[in-house]
Amino acid sequence: MPHRTELDLPFIREQYPKNHWDWAFFENAGGAFVPHSVIHRITSYMTETQVQPGYPYPESADAAERMNLGHRLMTEFVGADIDEITISASTSFNVYVLAQALRHLWKKDDEIIVATLNHEANSGPWRRLQEFGLKIIEWPIESDTAELNLDTLDKLLNEKTQLVAFPHVSNVAGNVNDVPAITKLAHSVDALVCVDGVAYAPHRALSVKEWDVDFYLFNFYKVFGPHMGCLYGKREILQKAKGQYHYFFEEDDLLHKMNPAGPNHESIASLAGIADYFDAIYAHHFDKNEPSFFARSQDLYAKFAENEQVLSKKFLDFITSLDDIRLIGSHESDKDIRVPTFSFVSKKISSEEIARAVAEDKVAISSGHFYAKRLVESLGIEDTKDGLVRCSMAHYNTIDEVDRLIRSLDRVLR
Repeated sequence: MPHRTELDLPFIREQYPKNHWDWAFFENAGGAFVPHSVIHRITSYMTETQVQPGYPYPESADAAERMNLGHRLMTEFVGADIDEITISASTSFNVYVLAQALRHLWKKDDEIIVATLNHEANSGPWRRLQEFGLKIIEWPIESDTAELNLDTLDKLLNEKTQLVAFPHVSNVAGNVNDVPAITKLAHSVDALVCVDGVAYAPHRALSVKEWDVDFYLFNFYKVFGPHMGCLYGKREILQKAKGQYHYFFEEDDLLHKMNPAGPNHESIASLAGIADYFDAIYAHHFDKNEPSFFARSQDLYAKFAENEQVLSKKFLDFITSLDDIRLIGSHESDKDIRVPTFSFVSKKISSEEIARAVAEDKVAISSGHFYAKRLVESLGIEDTKDGLVRCSMAHYNTIDEVDRLIRSLDRVLR
């Protein structure tokens, strides 16, 4: 089979239930569609092996094997080692647990730098550590561009800084932040970094070892899987963290100590379906056979990014042509600068009204603060409940769907 230069979108969309395409769906930042492969994995687990895993009888052994496969493939997905990955309820949950697990390492008046740009998941749990005497230092954004300035961070860092919490991509602004550069700067004063990759992982390949991050988090339901979260942590730091699960799990049991919720068996098993989906698309588009899921993901995400850049340019050309619209984030469509998540406010119409109006055209977008309330407040938007309008795309969206979005918004906004 020849190498395909463009995404075969009809083939990709066949991997999903047909009813998804009745609407032009642009709320992907809130949660992506789930392909048949994931649905099959979770259904077959619950149909065939819904027992307690790991005991010496066939169904139990099968259940454990399916869970182990899901865990191993997602470890490969991020480029980590198997004991550095915790799969649990959500990113909000994982950051809270992480903060509690690390706080014994720090003393009163030590500092944690928290980016205003964060989703509350990577903000609130760190801010709660003020109860134990730690100081929270705000890393503000640069006006409407919603950029993180490294010179600003450099001035905030000092010998008391213990951790810097920031997003790889804002779920509101869509800008791609320079994770390796920020990490290197934080490490220069021996501070750790905790990176929220929830809004990045659906759009670009992950490589936690290459970036040298200490902690990296994302949600599987944004990357075409079940409603769960993933925490990567460097082994040597997880070993120092205080276990948050039952007392009989030892401190060197990295697979369990950071997950007081316990494993969700069927959902972990279904994660293998994400790999099934990616591998089906990979085999359809590439005539080579990369041996690792990590390498295949890198190739595939590069192709996703090309399609998303086309969609971004189409939408940005439209939205930036309107005089009464305030767009948050970069106005550039370059795939290395932003992902296709766009938020804006109108000077004339409420955000909720806009979202409701385009729904009449079977176009799905959203409005609100999207759990980035501190960011929305910092932008001077007083009514945070109404907040912003958000239009977010994924690799399976088509240019025709973007045209539908533009036509609908043009009707409403003009």
